[in-house]
Amino acid sequence: MNRVGRRTTARGRNRAVAAVSAVLAGIVLAGCGSGGYEPQGPFRPLPEGAPPQVGPPTTPAIPPPPNPAEPNSGSGQEGDDPNVVATDLDVPTGLVVLPDGSAVVGERETGRLVHVFPDRSPQRELMTVSGVDTAGDGGLLGLAISPTFAEDGLIYAYMSTATDNRVVRFSIGGTPNPVLTGIPRGKTDNGGGLWFAPDGTLYVGTGDTGRPELAPDPTSLAGKVLHIDEFGRPAGRRQIYSSGHRDVAALCSTGLDDASLFAAGDRELNSVTQDSDHGWPQAGVDSVGPVVEFPGPEAGLGGCTVAGTTVFLGSLDGERVHIASLDGNGRLEDTPESVLDGEYGRLRTVVLDPQGALWITTSNRDGEGDPAEDDDKVLRIVPPTSQGSSPL
Repeated sequence: MNRVGRRTTARGRNRAVAAVSAVLAGIVLAGCGSGGYEPQGPFRPLPEGAPPQVGPPTTPAIPPPPNPAEPNSGSGQEGDDPNVVATDLDVPTGLVVLPDGSAVVGERETGRLVHVFPDRSPQRELMTVSGVDTAGDGGLLGLAISPTFAEDGLIYAYMSTATDNRVVRFSIGGTPNPVLTGIPRGKTDNGGGLWFAPDGTLYVGTGDTGRPELAPDPTSLAGKVLHIDEFGRPAGRRQIYSSGHRDVAALCSTGLDDASLFAAGDRELNSVTQDSDHGWPQAGVDSVGPVVEFPGPEAGLGGCTVAGTTVFLGSLDGERVHIASLDGNGRLEDTPESVLDGEYGRLRTVVLDPQGALWITTSNRDGEGDPAEDDDKVLRIVPPTSQGSSPL
């Protein structure tokens, strides 16, 4: 596929402290002043108490994403590129879109959470997640928002510590509380995928941590997709949902049912089902092959999101977003195309927002890329296949 520019035109004293913290959080998360971003709906992360009474959203003030343009072809707060909504980040890896249409981005290397706005208003630091260990490719990895975010204001994160990988949850400004601990941790292939199913259960993608023999091992949480409830307990008959994965960096789904769950990482996009084995490091007779596998120079899959039957995959090594069209049975329908080839360097996380825009993070400061002066960035564009609207 041609470049985007050519492809389309894209949470006593403790209660007092908690109350003060909530007020401060509201100040930090307010709009960015006159002429800045006006949220479409509430972003009020209260750690305890009854949910706030909120009226209907005001008229949406979220700007439509720009038609994808050539880099440096426009004007705006973040420089001359209309595709760029945030700059000067340090390996932004997790990204979630909030109910008000803005986004929270997590930096792998620092543990910072940064508030980013679709109209390119100045980004704001929210907090730093404590206890993150960034050795190897570990750090603050995947993010997900609680299915009941409007009531509890909770963000879930997959993070590396000095001894394990774990899933934690917290409100903005709060202390991370463990949900699931003891996931093996290594120098490489630490996983990080998180996805909430419509029933409120959480799927967690892990990696083999550089020890391939752990991926098929039924006693290890490494190299797996795990299925848990919001307290970290097995959501089904067992905690391990699928096995035989090298590194599940991202999970995505059409959101309709379990059969639509996809795991992306390394070279492969896999369709994941209960008890499926995905053949790493050695395929067996019951192993399930990938939906699509990319050659080394086009691989390093770090993110995925689904729109209808189209899967968008962030590629680190390939420095592009792969676009895979699937049939109704989840099989590859045609040769994948790609966009943003080489335009912004290494691309990692991709998330589709309700307005039909793709949010994409670059990963040029991860030790493998060639960072520009204003890297790393967050991009927001129209998906190229939608011709200016979401293909949902």
